[in-house]
Amino acid sequence: MNRLFAALAALVLAGPGNAAATEWVPAWSASPQAVWGESFVLSAGVPSLADCSVRQVVRIGIGGTRVRIRLSNAFGRSPVRIDGAHLARSAGGAAIVAATDHELSFGGEGGVTIAPGASVLSDVVAMPVGAAEDLAISLYFSGAVPVESFHWDGRRSGYLLRGEHLSAVTFTTPELTPELISVRLFLSDVLVEAPAARGAVVVLGDSITDGAGATMEEERRWPDYLAARAASRGIAVINAGISGARLLSDGMGANALARIDRDVFAQPGVRTVIVLLGINDIAWPGTPFAPDEPAMTLERLTAGYRQLVAHAHANGVRVIGATLTPFAGALPGTPFATSYFSADKDALRRRVNVWIRTSGTFDAVVDFDRLLSDPTDPAALRRDYDSGDRLHPGDAGNAAMADAIDLKALIGPDKAEPRRR
Repeated sequence: MNRLFAALAALVLAGPGNAAATEWVPAWSASPQAVWGESFVLSAGVPSLADCSVRQVVRIGIGGTRVRIRLSNAFGRSPVRIDGAHLARSAGGAAIVAATDHELSFGGEGGVTIAPGASVLSDVVAMPVGAAEDLAISLYFSGAVPVESFHWDGRRSGYLLRGEHLSAVTFTTPELTPELISVRLFLSDVLVEAPAARGAVVVLGDSITDGAGATMEEERRWPDYLAARAASRGIAVINAGISGARLLSDGMGANALARIDRDVFAQPGVRTVIVLLGINDIAWPGTPFAPDEPAMTLERLTAGYRQLVAHAHANGVRVIGATLTPFAGALPGTPFATSYFSADKDALRRRVNVWIRTSGTFDAVVDFDRLLSDPTDPAALRRDYDSGDRLHPGDAGNAAMADAIDLKALIGPDKAEPRRR
């Protein structure tokens, strides 16, 4: 079923007149997640979108000759009506380069209704784009919109303005509500046609990958740095991190096996997935996130990794396993300070890392633990790589993580079959 799903997605992306499905690669992504309930410890409110234009800015990793976007209502229980959509080059903030503004269509229509649990692809726009270019996608909603599916932390501001302003050069005094800043609404992917691309890499992770701790507006998450390095080699890299994501359980996002089909295998041209997941599986039990959950075990985590790798290999996708980074003293000054880290949790993290390095389960391993740990206290992040919360790397740490990955081994030999287990 996974192969069929990926094949059908590739056929749709190929479209009439395209030479090959593999010419399309993902240039940017934000994994959909369900809006959590009011009882959850973090707020996830979204302002009313009735008669509103929303402009979202993204930085693509790899360039191409043509562009299309994907809109997602993956976790919605009601249909979502989008009455108009535009694509343009960003001029910074809420501004666009007017001469590049394109009205998007969906099956030839200017608007589209996204069914519950579904996604839609725009028609192709003949717009050459370069690597590391900022694009602005504007959506207009005429009526009330049930927001039940979103991406919580995009590390870029979203801009909202009452009325229809899809082609406006800028949004005059846009509303930057606390709920809207950094939230990605319905926009899940930007795809480019790149005939010379060698393939795509998806980074499947949690808040360390999603970018918590990275400077807002600056694209300094570690997959951003990796995408910039890889683009010159014809490799697309996208970020499938979800803050709070876990390998085995749902939380702020679906568990890894529940989302791998959509977030990884359905991406056109995917060759490799990098997996950096497990910290939240170890740390959440006993915290306000999961106060009554039993402690994680090595056996459960390693079984989950093996399942993830088996799914990937069955779909012809290589897996690079990343060791789990240190987190002693994590989240000081918060309700999680006394429960997120413990000596027992760190001991389990170290055992997991030994297994990742030595089990032979993964096609390759990147050792972020050794890279980021303090030489004088291996349970803690190096201070020069710490964002300040002792859990998430800052910009320097993110850059070091990206630099630690060997580009030659990123997607493997171009014509070799992936190793199967």
